[in-house]
Amino acid sequence: MTDIVRADGRSVDQLREITIERGWSAQAEGSALISFGGTKVLCTASFTNGVPRWLTGKGKGWVTAEYAMLPRATNSRNDRESVKGRIGGRTHEISRLIGRALRAVVDTKALGENTIVIDCDVLQADGGTRTAAITGAYVALADAIEWGRKKKFIAQKAQPLLDSVAAISVGIIDGTPMLDLPYVEDVRAETDMNIVVTGRGLFVEVQGTAEGAPFDKRELDALLELGLAGCETLKGHQLAALAGE
Repeated sequence: MTDIVRADGRSVDQLREITIERGWSAQAEGSALISFGGTKVLCTASFTNGVPRWLTGKGKGWVTAEYAMLPRATNSRNDRESVKGRIGGRTHEISRLIGRALRAVVDTKALGENTIVIDCDVLQADGGTRTAAITGAYVALADAIEWGRKKKFIAQKAQPLLDSVAAISVGIIDGTPMLDLPYVEDVRAETDMNIVVTGRGLFVEVQGTAEGAPFDKRELDALLELGLAGCETLKGHQLAALAGE
């Protein structure tokens, strides 16, 4: 990797400081407050014994997610979408992304006819809110599943979780591929990409856009390699949090 040093002192292949505070909420069946540097997202998992009407009697569960930002999560205040009377397109898109990422590692038959809703609320935004949300949501989901098992809503030997899942942003800044972009880098990236990866290193989703100059296959490969390595490190943080370390 290049010896370029970024504005915050990191190397191009280095994550921001990552912290995961498991069990942050006393009320939720699973929760995690996750920080990617200045980005902080509270992920709470709510467990319900039962499924939506369209799934009743099919022997399968359901996992879904909702994403939102506090009005002052950013530099200037944004109106609450509930007050506006409609949910924005970006919010819908990120909510669906988080839900897809989690369902990619869940065996809904093993989950049984139970529903888990993950709420991801951005307390402070400094780039990478959706990737932090996915990474923290997995920890909250894992704890909610174990809560359901203890309450005997999930069979004791069932294995609803097939794998872990994490996500990270990558991008090209001044021609150099970089990992985990804060806002100051994200806004001037020539290429911006979000990568969702399972614990086994399989891609769930790759969202990439040339914001400036188009990127070639060599640059794409470099970004994917950065993303895979970053998600492997995030997996370690997730496992440590779940182990109580």
